[in-house]
Amino acid sequence: MNIVCLDMEGVLVPEIWIAFAEASGIPELRRTTRDEPDYDKLMKWRIGILKEHGLGLKEIQNVISTIDPLPGAKEFLDALRARTQVIILSDTFDQFAMPLMKKLGYPTLFCNTLEVAESGEITGFRMRIEKSKLTTVKALQSIGFETIASGDSYNDLGMIRASKAGFLFKSTDKIKADNPDLPAYEEFPDLLAAIERAL
Repeated sequence: MNIVCLDMEGVLVPEIWIAFAEASGIPELRRTTRDEPDYDKLMKWRIGILKEHGLGLKEIQNVISTIDPLPGAKEFLDALRARTQVIILSDTFDQFAMPLMKKLGYPTLFCNTLEVAESGEITGFRMRIEKSKLTTVKALQSIGFETIASGDSYNDLGMIRASKAGFLFKSTDKIKADNPDLPAYEEFPDLLAAIERAL
């Protein structure tokens, strides 16, 4: 029994923080898990910048409402879900992801949650579980699934390497160079074909 585990940002939808950095004119917020392997450190740093600029959840959600999935992402997901079970494993937050899930036809998403004050200020975040992607893949394997995984960032490498097949997708040159044994793809039809071969 196979199950495919996909990252969300950078794979199916544009990076939310990069879109927000451009909309808000705060270039520091362009930093993502492609640049910073330590997610806890990255999020605390982001929350500090938001506080400094007096920005909260509402401002980020306004930008998210303008984001569409990457071209071909919904068709890729539909084709994949017609073949096998798919779960999106993301380090994003449900307050960010739900409008994007609607545009993708509501696939199953496992993610985290933000702590938000009544004022709308983001005060913290709660991770679903430590090393959520790798831990989830191992849990799926423990109940009889064989996993196939794909992602683009440092925080995807654990689930990719722990799976029976794993692929980088739209990743950075550095991550690809550091992981030359991992097949890397740039286009949805190529990733779909690779996953279908692994099923």
